Amino acid sequence: MHPGQTLALETSSIVAKHCHNPLALTGQLYPPAIEKTLPRRTCENARQAITSWANYAPTPLYSLKALASHCNVASVHYKDEGPRFGLGSFKALGGAYAVQTVLQKVLGEKIPGTTVTLKDVADSRYPEICSEITVVTATDGNHGRSVAWGAQRFGCQCVIYLHAEVSEGRQRAIEALGAKVVRITGHYDNSVHQAERDAKDNDWFVVSDTSWPGYTEIPRQVMAGYTVMTGEAMDQLPDNLTPTHVFIQGGCGGLAGTVCADLWRRYGLARPRLVVVEPESAACLYLSALAGEPRVASITAESLMAGLSCGEVSLVGWQILALGAQDFVTITDESVAPLMRLLAENNWGDQAIVAGESAIAGLAGLIAARADPQLSDKLGLSQNSHVLLFGTEGATDLEVYRQLVKQ
Repeated sequence: MHPGQTLALETSSIVAKHCHNPLALTGQLYPPAIEKTLPRRTCENARQAITSWANYAPTPLYSLKALASHCNVASVHYKDEGPRFGLGSFKALGGAYAVQTVLQKVLGEKIPGTTVTLKDVADSRYPEICSEITVVTATDGNHGRSVAWGAQRFGCQCVIYLHAEVSEGRQRAIEALGAKVVRITGHYDNSVHQAERDAKDNDWFVVSDTSWPGYTEIPRQVMAGYTVMTGEAMDQLPDNLTPTHVFIQGGCGGLAGTVCADLWRRYGLARPRLVVVEPESAACLYLSALAGEPRVASITAESLMAGLSCGEVSLVGWQILALGAQDFVTITDESVAPLMRLLAENNWGDQAIVAGESAIAGLAGLIAARADPQLSDKLGLSQNSHVLLFGTEGATDLEVYRQLVKQ
């Protein structure tokens, strides 16, 4: 029996499609093109600011030894973002930090001759002016919650756009942070476009985690915030252990691009092989990899992995992934709830973990690949592989989580 086939669900059909990226650079040090896209100094500024926030603490990195044995790989490490700032996901890092940088810039423009710092914003040095500024974004839930939290924390107004499929629980969590919520029909990409249009009409400031031509700087700050997570993970790995593989969630590509860039910067020629995993129903990155340039996925049905249901790629994320991601795979929704349940019930004998729907994709990709000898070989997986996974969210909607794990 091949590794992974003992899992209590049918794994052979989890992975729907695989594309090896022919544009990916191999055997090269961190390239100048990616440094330009996500500069080291930008990331360092984000880390300095975020680690100075009240209640900052690194999230745990678990060594899942039983899962590694189950998959017949040398090790599996899982970065659990559920506890992040009490918001339940890694998104707490990016959106809130981007709000801080937007306020720094706007304050500098409104107060001529004054150098406004990130610390000035954090210390609420200009509360009257901040209270007149409005930030806006579209979200599947977690990013909007982070932006709302940042707005509350730094004293500005906030409007969040939610599409029809975002759960009521996630809406309530955003409203509890003082944000105004606007519901729109359609899917995530529709909400992105509506937020952009309304921001122009009202002189609001868009704080998006996706990017497009002419709008890249703020998403770059969001991605810089995410490097707090990647930096923690690399620092928490055992001494002398360099991952050979990272299975990372897709979405619009902002997270995956950040992980790709930050690990490449740290490990250089020894960087892990990056496998991007996204829902079959919203595979914009996979389609872009096939075409060698950005493509739009037509979403006809929302994935259960709500935070990954994106039809349009992030320009900044794609600029990194086009050069750095070796593989793209799509997965079906069928494994999501069973894997959430297996983690929660500690069925492998490892640490029990609360993982939300969008946290499962990387794990599902790994398990399915090890159950498929041909795919496993294509991805270069073996008993000597060291795999790093990012559990990007916990139970961000407790009612939805309980329904899925049946607790």
